[in-house]
Amino acid sequence: MSNYVELFHRLDALLVKNRHFWQFMPFAERGFVWQQNLPFCQWLMALDDDQLQMLGNDIYALTAALMPWIEDAEELTQLTNEIPPLVRTNISIPQGFDSGVPGRKWQQITAFNEVLPSLGIPWLEWCAGKGYLGRVLAISHQQPVTSLEWQQQLCVDGRDAAKQLGLNINFIHADAFSADSDNAINCQQHAVALHACGDLHVSLLQRVVAKKGAAVSISPCCYHLIRQAHYQPISAVAKTSALVLSKHDLRLPLQETVTAGNRVKQLRFVEVSFRLGFDLLQRELSQTDNYLSVPNVQKALLTQGFEAFCRWAAAKRGVSLPADIDFDKWQQLGEKRFRITERMELVRQLFRRPLEIWLALDRACFLEEQGYEVVIGTFCDRPITPRNLLIHAERRDFTDL
Repeated sequence: MSNYVELFHRLDALLVKNRHFWQFMPFAERGFVWQQNLPFCQWLMALDDDQLQMLGNDIYALTAALMPWIEDAEELTQLTNEIPPLVRTNISIPQGFDSGVPGRKWQQITAFNEVLPSLGIPWLEWCAGKGYLGRVLAISHQQPVTSLEWQQQLCVDGRDAAKQLGLNINFIHADAFSADSDNAINCQQHAVALHACGDLHVSLLQRVVAKKGAAVSISPCCYHLIRQAHYQPISAVAKTSALVLSKHDLRLPLQETVTAGNRVKQLRFVEVSFRLGFDLLQRELSQTDNYLSVPNVQKALLTQGFEAFCRWAAAKRGVSLPADIDFDKWQQLGEKRFRITERMELVRQLFRRPLEIWLALDRACFLEEQGYEVVIGTFCDRPITPRNLLIHAERRDFTDL
């Protein structure tokens, strides 16, 4: 049994055992889902906003705070630390290569490049955009790059930039899900994808394996962007798991608590509490207990007050509002529900990174099963990007091909 299979089993057991703490939709619940554990709910409600923000920004503080209530909290966080930082090689990139690239994106690209081994073979850049990563690969490793991208204008822009920089980059305009994209993959090639979403990076792994590609390196992102209603595991070991993951579940690894200004926090409080208050109102009117989603709203409408929001939302969703509604009552209930929802989301944060690593391990185990040597690590610090996991795989016999 490989170390990754063993780690997967350990994480999987804890996620399954504790799924009542994370596998639900807080905004669809009337109140705490752990009503039977009254002391836990009382402790959560006693947290003030400053404590809530502090715990949301510090996983170790959150772990310590939840240990009296969730017996596996410490082990869950410890298991995430078994994914180590990858060793970075300082690579100097000439001036001008970062033209048009936002600063943080450039940091991500260079950090990603600095942990990739030079295997002396051509590169395939999957979902390339304008080929920002491809530029860095071409100049750093002195190997040709094939950049596959489905938006034609991005191909044109990328091709022009590569020509101007004198780089050997060939752009292919193709849909990553189409059979045409298979033609871009060959066995003597190192395929890469930096933050390709959901099924896009899974498709790359499956196609590289099918073509017996020499190496592949990906940093997964946006796990919820899948074509099926539920997550489809790709490794044999993950297919044995009792977890069934919805698109909502798959959003959990992407949810980061960020420090926002008071204005932004207040605006979010108003909008979310309005939505939750309207939802309680429509449940009362319809005599059902089903959550009703509401479309995106123009922020200017929020300044007109809760009643105006309710009338707008009712019109959007075909809800008939009687004349005698006590809007103040439903607004206050929405604000109370907001506090409960925020605290349920805080508890779910404990499981954010464990679930992300579970998903990465599914990909790693799949590659191991297909004859690849695999390494998982982090390629940068979380402030540069929280999506900092990198999976690198080399075919065990690729040097003999």
